[in-house]
Amino acid sequence: MKWKRSERLVDMTHYLLDHPHTLIPLTYFSDLYESAKSSISEDLGIIKETFEEKGIGILQTVPGAAGGVKFVPKLRDTAVQEVVDELLEELSHSDRLLPGGYLYLTDVLGNPRMMNRVGKVFASAFADQKIDAIMTVATKGIPIAQATARHLNVPVVIVRRDSKVTEGSTVSINYVSGSSRRIQTMVLSKRSMKSGQRVLIMDDFMKVGGTMNGMKNLLEEFDCTLAGVAVLVEAEHADECLVDDYLSLVKLTSVDEKERSIELQQGNYLTDGGR
Repeated sequence: MKWKRSERLVDMTHYLLDHPHTLIPLTYFSDLYESAKSSISEDLGIIKETFEEKGIGILQTVPGAAGGVKFVPKLRDTAVQEVVDELLEELSHSDRLLPGGYLYLTDVLGNPRMMNRVGKVFASAFADQKIDAIMTVATKGIPIAQATARHLNVPVVIVRRDSKVTEGSTVSINYVSGSSRRIQTMVLSKRSMKSGQRVLIMDDFMKVGGTMNGMKNLLEEFDCTLAGVAVLVEAEHADECLVDDYLSLVKLTSVDEKERSIELQQGNYLTDGGR
């Protein structure tokens, strides 16, 4: 079957979007479409120009016999700002306020369209770094981690509060909760990670950073390296934050449980290293 250029462009675009951060040899497309490499290169040039013009991402060309092309999702700051603004509007309703100064986020975390956009935002921030895995704590951090992992093309490692028989042998640590200052436990299967991996830690909400700090300590048990910390919503830190370097999309600056009022502002993503 001889493919028309329009058909090749549509199919190649779909394949690239479905395989982010994957090096694809030109011979793969050449053999698939029964076309010369020169024609494939011209097609990729059109896709590359469109991706960059529309702010979809970057199409990297790797020269050499073992080279090819790689699609790297990367949003512009304007697109990131749109996501942040939508989150601020959605989370500003007073009925989201929960006891203890927390926000109700379950519906947002369960919104596939929103999570896909949030995942692209965080994947854009770490697009130029080597990320081998994403770590989060069950259960509310999972949707954010999965969405980001989809766009970075890496696995998700899920830390649990207690051991499950389905996890096999595990490693457990005790850590101090940042907000309650109580001793808590984290458990991770020994099969979850390999020594030397660079790991991005993510969660939905951070008050003082005790949970994040616990996951950082857990990485050390596996001889892995912290690649970054990202959170959807951070709270104003009345006490000293236990995490020094992190990215957030939204910051909860003030809550009044008696008056049922919430004050939010954009997080540090675009100001303190949103790349």
